[in-house]
Amino acid sequence: MRLLEFESKKILKKYQIPIPPGILISADTPIDIKHPMMLKAQIPIGGRSKSGGILEASTTDEAKAGIERLLFTRVKGYKPGTVLMEEKLEIDREFFLAITYDTVAKAPIAIFSIEGGVDIEAVSFRKPGILRKERFSIRSRLPQYRAREIISETGITGKPLQELGMILSKLADIFLDYDATLVEINPIVRTTNGRYVALDCHLEIDDDALFRHKDIEALSNSKGRLDSSRSMTDFERQALAIDQIDHRGVAGRVIAFDGSLGLIIGGGGASLTAFDAIQSHGGNPANYCEIGGNPSVRKVKELVQLILSQPNIQKIAVIMNVVSNTRVDLVARGIIKGILATEKIPSETVAVFRIPGAWEDEGFKILSKYGVAHQDRTVSIDQAAQIAVKKLNC
Repeated sequence: MRLLEFESKKILKKYQIPIPPGILISADTPIDIKHPMMLKAQIPIGGRSKSGGILEASTTDEAKAGIERLLFTRVKGYKPGTVLMEEKLEIDREFFLAITYDTVAKAPIAIFSIEGGVDIEAVSFRKPGILRKERFSIRSRLPQYRAREIISETGITGKPLQELGMILSKLADIFLDYDATLVEINPIVRTTNGRYVALDCHLEIDDDALFRHKDIEALSNSKGRLDSSRSMTDFERQALAIDQIDHRGVAGRVIAFDGSLGLIIGGGGASLTAFDAIQSHGGNPANYCEIGGNPSVRKVKELVQLILSQPNIQKIAVIMNVVSNTRVDLVARGIIKGILATEKIPSETVAVFRIPGAWEDEGFKILSKYGVAHQDRTVSIDQAAQIAVKKLNC
């Protein structure tokens, strides 16, 4: 879940990271400004300045016109429910700070750049010396002395090193305390009077950890928070509720389409590969779906039952990459239970089952008992998709 900028900055303020003075504006908020302000549409996506989502106002009339424009115009597909109005700062220099997760090393990683602002990724590619990355331990966190060591390798010294090191260390605390996948300040600025202020903040929380942060979980369901150009369907909301049955694994992140082949596919790149392969072989997916991380039998069963409840569904395709963190037998049991709960015949309902990996022999025995053909790792995802489409069209 990606927080809006003002929501992220509340957390920064809680950790005593300076932010610009400002207020949150809605359609009926009275406005009277005394000095130049920045007007920032509150949407959960970056690149606002290039898309007209950030405006400057020097007078009250300009502020009113700018706020009205932002509130009643879609920015990158979103219609903001609020605008963050902040004091325009006199900036001397910009930096970039971030904490994210290194999925290869299985550890958080701190990132610092001596330049910040728009297109920092492209700038750092052209100037590799401006950016420093360093992994750190979850157990020891990122103490200030270590944060200063990371930053000092870019040539920063003196008071700037102390100030930025303190902020980077606190950013790591936020990352760990809130189960974040990314927390980024871009830019952190030094003003002309020597203050260090977080001008913008991007904070993403792991969806699977939201049950530990009820206040943040409630934000995603708050009415009027934002209006996307695409609203979640009842079917997708029911799927989300299934995923929230318990914390074990993922089973229920679904996007509805109008096809006839229900998909139960693994997350990440493999799910996109399977979805594209179905289409490339002439299939018409009824949904995009991600399962993984060893979901419970109940969650898989409920998800299958929900997908099969849609009137346009003829068969389902179950396709995942070789899994080590998901038991094949539990998925197979959930698939069979979900099909039987809809009073359908498993062997006639499953167009393909391709999940090789942990406990696959036990899973294949369950499927064989109900006459469901299964594919092992010798069958590629593309071949499994072709099998599914062929059976659907028989």
